Amino acid sequence: FEKLCSISLSHINVYACLVCGKYFQGRGLKSHAYIHSVQLSHHVFLNLHTLKFYCLPDNYEIIDSSLEDITYVLKPTFTAQHIAHLDKQAKLSRAYDGTTYLPGIVGLNNIKANDYANAVLQALSNVPPLRNYFLEEENYRHIQRPPGDIMFLLVQRFGELMRKLWNPRNFKAHVSPHEMLQAVVLCSKKNFQITKQGDGVEFLSWFLNALHAALGGTKRKKKSEW
Repeated sequence: FEKLCSISLSHINVYACLVCGKYFQGRGLKSHAYIHSVQLSHHVFLNLHTLKFYCLPDNYEIIDSSLEDITYVLKPTFTAQHIAHLDKQAKLSRAYDGTTYLPGIVGLNNIKANDYANAVLQALSNVPPLRNYFLEEENYRHIQRPPGDIMFLLVQRFGELMRKLWNPRNFKAHVSPHEMLQAVVLCSKKNFQITKQGDGVEFLSWFLNALHAALGGTKRKKKSEW
């Protein structure tokens, strides 16, 4: 889900409580995370931006290698070597809940009426050239966009979703597309929504053209980074 404080609805300096899973802002005295830790005795929090762990209310950083699985689920990374072998090594992975799954062949949560978009996103995640490009964030990290341009958000969210779909260390055999779909709603000016059924073919056409333009493409052939 979107990384917003459950109380202030701010996206700035947000921490996840690792006991209940709720998001809270800040960790200083009188912050929402601090108050939550005192009232409910929930003490371990993760900064969703820096991916560092803290103990509250004592307010010290927790450094423990056993927590690395959590940060990897939130931000999985892929090397060029790993990407090159994705289609050569079809190996089942075991999720934290005990279920087995094949990376890249996992479910997307149907939040309300977004199954039309889920089908398109899952299909695109299994197109090797497209998948390989977005699995490696360095491919598009340094693309310059005009100030105030929101369309590049689609590129960022699609890359994040692609890496989560292909993550061999997921906690569950399904992934939430919530942040990806929020970017779709925003960038399409609500032409495609989470709460209303849409046409899959129309969404596919719009989405690919929007990605192409966000990556610096034009209507001429071979003019985008992807």
